[in-house]
Amino acid sequence: MSDIDLKDVHEDLVALRRDISVIKHILSEEGDLTDEAKKRLAEARATPDSEYIGLD
Repeated sequence: MSDIDLKDVHEDLVALRRDISVIKHILSEEGDLTDEAKKRLAEARATPDSEYIGLD
């Protein structure tokens, strides 16, 4: 890789780290999931992977 490529990768990683920090903060502030969110999460977890449509 050239120096420019490594610089771009580094900038992307810094941006990802910042985004993850924001997401973690939001999740820690939100508290518990609503009943509706818990229901949807349970349904999503019960759905077999074969029922999902791939991006390919």
